Amino acid sequence: MRMSQKPKPSHGLVVCPDCAEPLESGDRFCGACGHDLTAVPAAEAGPDRPTVAIGTPVAWPDAPPREPGSLSTMTQHPGDLPGTDSGGRDLPTIPVRTDEPLPPGGNTTAGSGDFELAAPDPRTAVRAAPAPPPAPASAPAPAAPTASAATAAVCVACRAGRVDTDGYCENCGHAQPRERDHMEQELGGVAAVSDRGLRHHRNEDAFAVSATTLPDGSPATVAIVCDGVSSATRPDEASAAAAEAAGASLLAALPRGTHPQQAMHEAIVAAAEAVNSLAEEPGQDGAEHDPHRHRNAPACTIVGSVVADGLLVVGWVGDSRAYWVPDDRATAPVRLTEDDSWAAQMVAAGLMSEAEAYADERAHAITGWLGADSYELEPHTAAFKPDRSGVVVVCTDGLWNYAEGADDMARVVPADAADRPLHGAQVLVGHALDGGGHDNITVALVPFTVSPQGAGSA
Repeated sequence: MRMSQKPKPSHGLVVCPDCAEPLESGDRFCGACGHDLTAVPAAEAGPDRPTVAIGTPVAWPDAPPREPGSLSTMTQHPGDLPGTDSGGRDLPTIPVRTDEPLPPGGNTTAGSGDFELAAPDPRTAVRAAPAPPPAPASAPAPAAPTASAATAAVCVACRAGRVDTDGYCENCGHAQPRERDHMEQELGGVAAVSDRGLRHHRNEDAFAVSATTLPDGSPATVAIVCDGVSSATRPDEASAAAAEAAGASLLAALPRGTHPQQAMHEAIVAAAEAVNSLAEEPGQDGAEHDPHRHRNAPACTIVGSVVADGLLVVGWVGDSRAYWVPDDRATAPVRLTEDDSWAAQMVAAGLMSEAEAYADERAHAITGWLGADSYELEPHTAAFKPDRSGVVVVCTDGLWNYAEGADDMARVVPADAADRPLHGAQVLVGHALDGGGHDNITVALVPFTVSPQGAGSA
């Protein structure tokens, strides 16, 4: 993943649409090719807008107002937003659903819909306690093995040698996987899987999944996924800090009765502060800061989802995504987020079609991220009230690069993903690995259940 370091100019472009020359704020013409930038349609100002329509708002209390001087932008409310699609076009104000069938071959209701994983690679060391030598009958019973002995690792390559403290096999010298190379977690109806992939030397993604309760005792599930920016320093630390901070913020806010959309907004701000703190250096305070010291500071993207009391809330900065996949595959899935990326900017400005923009080599240059060198923090949040059950797919581009469209994603999500979210996440990671595994892969699945009496028309 790459990120654009230039501040956003008033015309909304960071590079010239003709020659890709970097632009300065206030430029009227490109300094390289002379392209007239005033002809570029200006981006509409205003608060964030969701990518799909929002139904009737639930009876949540009003979100607290923004504090003066806060980094936060104004918070959206579920009933305040007319809704647009990813191209900025208005959508009809209806619940999250459509009666249009999937394209030919897109219906996965036949058969199991599962994508079988290949035989698993030995991605984690096998922990085994060494067998103690037989003791003489007259000798006293041996002492219990120490913690270090009980967790001695066997090499994943030769399956015979012990792994030394430096992470290498004493027998064959093979380097062992790191703890973050492959991670899985499931609890409270939400699950996540993260994998290093097949091309990267480390995993720079991170996630946090959790479950809590609202003040009335009803359940709430949370999923946060972060993708470290590889061109920045310590991207693995940035993603881990952001995921931990955002998850902790949501777990503190939701039980207090904070509106889930406001809670998500505050969680992204907390994540940004956690990443910013990684760039802080001892002895550099206040006005004495080196103006260049934040260059290439730790950075990451973030996307999160909260399911609570019939409401689905997503929040994001960057190009990690959330998708809505209904259990009824006869209805179409929807992408819930809009990328902060060069390609999305070109499409929004009407300069390229979506196919042309994402085929360009600059497509994945991000224009929004968490980090001390980000020009401004713009958390995006949106709230939805689906009229039927389904699953929310929260993922990094290591997955959606192999299933970019909402229909593509729905085709690879197992039919029983809502009932077996961990298995579903494993299948999706396997899909990306089978496709080449060019990037780190992280996906969280959050089931969304609508009771029969509250469901919409079939």
